[in-house]
Amino acid sequence: MLPRSGPLLHAFTGVLLYLLLTAFAHAHGVAEGDKGYIQEISGTHLLPFTYLGAKHMVTGYDHLLFLAGVIFFLYKLKDIALYVSLFAIGHSVTMLYGVYAGVNVNAYLIDAIIGLSVVYKALDNLGAFQRWFGVQPNTKVATLVFGLFHGFGLAAKIQEFEIARDGLLPNLLAFNVGVEIGQLLALGAILIAMGFWRRSAGFFQHAYTANVAMMCAGFMLIGYQLTGLFVS
Repeated sequence: MLPRSGPLLHAFTGVLLYLLLTAFAHAHGVAEGDKGYIQEISGTHLLPFTYLGAKHMVTGYDHLLFLAGVIFFLYKLKDIALYVSLFAIGHSVTMLYGVYAGVNVNAYLIDAIIGLSVVYKALDNLGAFQRWFGVQPNTKVATLVFGLFHGFGLAAKIQEFEIARDGLLPNLLAFNVGVEIGQLLALGAILIAMGFWRRSAGFFQHAYTANVAMMCAGFMLIGYQLTGLFVS
């Protein structure tokens, strides 16, 4: 007989597979309708950019996988708020700087590093660093640093829109507000699902399997992005 958490574990694994399939189908792509609209407008358009920011985060498989890993074993609201804030600060700084300053980064390379962040967090949740090296990385610093890389990933996506310089800063700020709104919405859904799972008898038994699945997803993302880098 399967433990009570079995169906939840299967659902979690299914979500991982769905995110990966979605990722492979749309990697580096910007919806043509969104791209065409942004290329046709100039000046300040706060609501459209807020919507685009929220849409990108809610559908951002790599960001959500990392975020799920970060909060996987966090139970106190203040701890969740701290780590999510560090992640938000990191990706906000590099996203705004990367686009406004016109920093050119290779989207495939950045996305491979983002995949690495998912692998790192899964290994951290599994306690691998303590067993292998006898040390525990500073999880707060790691969350902030990987947040910086995630921000460059966002910047690479935004630059695909070829946004007009007129009204660029307020539009970028609106996009970032949208990203944070999308992150909060996604975080809420993740926390609700995790809350039900944590109350089940087999949570800790299946947490290992879930993090192994997350690690495998991260390696798949790395492999996919590096393949795209070499063949592009």
